[in-house]
Amino acid sequence: MSARTRVVAAVSVPLLAAGLLAGCSSASTGGSDSFSTNASGTLKAWAFDNADDVGKARLSYAKSRLKGVDIQLDQTTFDAQKFTTRVASGNVPDVVQMDAQFVATYAAQGLIAPLDKCYAAHHVSPSGTFYPSVKDDVTYKGHIWAVPQFYQPPAIILNTRVMQKAGVTPEDIDTAQPDRLIAAIKKMYVERGGKPVTLGLDPVASGQPGLWILGYGGQLIDGSGKPTLDDPKNVTGLQVLKRIYDAQGGYAADKSFTDTFDTFGKKNQFVTDQVGAQVDNQWYVNVLTPYIKQVQISAVPFRGPDGKPFTVSSGSAFVIPAGAKNKDAACAWALDLDGMGAWKAAAAARAKTLKATPGSVNTGLFTGEPAADKYIRRTYVVPSGNAGFDKTIDTFYDVVASGKSIGTSPAGQQIQTELQNALQSALLGSKSPAAALKDAQSAAMTAYRQAVKDSGK
Repeated sequence: MSARTRVVAAVSVPLLAAGLLAGCSSASTGGSDSFSTNASGTLKAWAFDNADDVGKARLSYAKSRLKGVDIQLDQTTFDAQKFTTRVASGNVPDVVQMDAQFVATYAAQGLIAPLDKCYAAHHVSPSGTFYPSVKDDVTYKGHIWAVPQFYQPPAIILNTRVMQKAGVTPEDIDTAQPDRLIAAIKKMYVERGGKPVTLGLDPVASGQPGLWILGYGGQLIDGSGKPTLDDPKNVTGLQVLKRIYDAQGGYAADKSFTDTFDTFGKKNQFVTDQVGAQVDNQWYVNVLTPYIKQVQISAVPFRGPDGKPFTVSSGSAFVIPAGAKNKDAACAWALDLDGMGAWKAAAAARAKTLKATPGSVNTGLFTGEPAADKYIRRTYVVPSGNAGFDKTIDTFYDVVASGKSIGTSPAGQQIQTELQNALQSALLGSKSPAAALKDAQSAAMTAYRQAVKDSGK
């Protein structure tokens, strides 16, 4: 994983990517697929690669629940082209793990089955199980299409050593007050020879565009799945981002600098004081725990203009291909992997691993489910003896319920691509934020119209 990827994903889940599909079968969004609780036979599952202690514990638990099922795991990484090829040939697995962000694309193209009746057959309420934003990430056209898992919310990790040296307080890192935030950034920013040495705030714009756009009241996708990149409210987030980068050498210089970060290593940006603050997903706290004696951190939430904590949801999910041969076993297995029993087993396994690791810190597991998160926090997340780390862990737990979904669309990947294009143009100054978003909307709408046409809707 490169230093600038930093996408919203779990440490315990492989980084997955999905492509916008073309030439696929017409969608069936009626939720007519039926499911029973009679799980038997052979279950073929794909994209369960690199399972760690958490993943293995969940797999073991789910297997124990389906004693009459022969579970066959294909542990290669998910690949969109391979998926379409397998669909075309009729050789599809029964359940697949993929990025939740692209579930609507597959739903619109008729490649996956709606799971409303899967949940109903097992008396599981999606609304009562998942955070609303997590459920929204896999909901399209009024139906739920996946079993979501993991949700590491973004917040702002503070390097209090840099902040104290510059005379900046945690209260100054307030996205609800851009003027105050910019002033704090300028105090912490250090350059030598015209090149950044310490950034006051690394906003990770390319990895967190949804946070900055939605956080200031914008909208990327409407309720019907149509892109809304040119929504006037989207301009504010881009304007604030440009001010942040311009206050510390400009986007081009900052990106060149951050590309050199040893993000996952012993000379990471918090150890070496290359940042005063940084937007990060919850999983990054785990990366910093081995360096607890070398860093001084704390955290604050991203705040919207109303001053309230704000975050965005993301994660991965289990889907059942429309042509799956054993949907009943797939449904039962996916729900078992994501049930409270599985999360308890996973949390116990993680605690055992950490107990065997001197100096380790249990930062919890962020499952996408309020009940599981609360249980794990209450049972395993204890004071570490480091007030800054404890505050950081608490901050991510405090913001997780304030998440909002970016939205779902059959053109989801293209919308994200065009948003990135607009971001680059606006931050580099080649276009105004409004003009960049207008051009992005035009391209995204072309992709959306094609996706809708291909789906037959």
